[in-house]
Amino acid sequence: MRRRDFIKVVASSVAAWPLVARAQKSSNVRRVGVLMSTASDDALGQADSAAFAQGLQQLGSEIGSNIRTDYRWGAGDTERFRKYAAEIVGLSPDVILGTAASIVRALQEASRTIPIVFVTTIDPVGSGLVASLSHPGGNATGFVAFEFSLSAKLLELLKEIAPGVNRVAVLRDPTVPAGSGGFAAIQTSAPSFGVELTAVDVQSADAIERGITEFARVPNGGLLVVGPRSSMSQHRDLVVTLAAKYRLPAVYHSSRFAGALLAYGANSIDQYRRAAGYIDRILKGEKPANLPVQAPTKYELIINLKTAKALGLTVPQSLLARADELIE
Repeated sequence: MRRRDFIKVVASSVAAWPLVARAQKSSNVRRVGVLMSTASDDALGQADSAAFAQGLQQLGSEIGSNIRTDYRWGAGDTERFRKYAAEIVGLSPDVILGTAASIVRALQEASRTIPIVFVTTIDPVGSGLVASLSHPGGNATGFVAFEFSLSAKLLELLKEIAPGVNRVAVLRDPTVPAGSGGFAAIQTSAPSFGVELTAVDVQSADAIERGITEFARVPNGGLLVVGPRSSMSQHRDLVVTLAAKYRLPAVYHSSRFAGALLAYGANSIDQYRRAAGYIDRILKGEKPANLPVQAPTKYELIINLKTAKALGLTVPQSLLARADELIE
């Protein structure tokens, strides 16, 4: 089943997955806290949580029987991250799943002893979450979304699908390493592609709309979205709408931007399934300090041919041949 089809299936039936277990059928129930970066009604976030629940069940954990999951939904709000981190730590879980660097940081501020497994996180070493990728050394480990060098790859893909672009707006959150580091990587490679960069901060919908509207006044522009995911989750529909309105070719770090021209990034559902394996190992006695941080096993290239046609772009055969999914 293709990843996009899987999302549609689990998003429509996610109510079947008990996000907070109500029954404890034995005295050996283990407790798992989960702090999501998305909103509770976000279909893609719920698809991720469903994949995580599925991963646990495949390893023999029965949610509502021998394992209980307590969810909180941060909706991309750092204040909520801190509030819910304290709430989850207060429940004394055996282990916590955190879904962004800012969430993991909030969890570590609340507890340096409860094990934490993170997913879709960027630069955990630079963010101070772990001592090193091979030997995390503290109470956190998990799965990174990508390295900063991937941001430069997004620029390469943009120029490949839209060679006429010579101005690029980079949507980033400058307050976190993922945003500033991703922009720096693009700055380094921009001269070789002959493009002029403009930074657009994503800390509010108004800032995004003003930034893109102003940028679009001059022709031959394109967009790059470098994240982080927690900052962009609540604004992704706005970004896609504005890109379509101003006919801006756009490349995104995540396939979550429905209607995007091109997306290149790690499969988040795969990361949530893999995180279930680390949760299981920790519940069986292993320490996060000894579990190496893992990189994505695969990056997906998704091209929306309908969007390309609307923009008057012809997708090169070299890109079509490398695509993991073509949306028509």
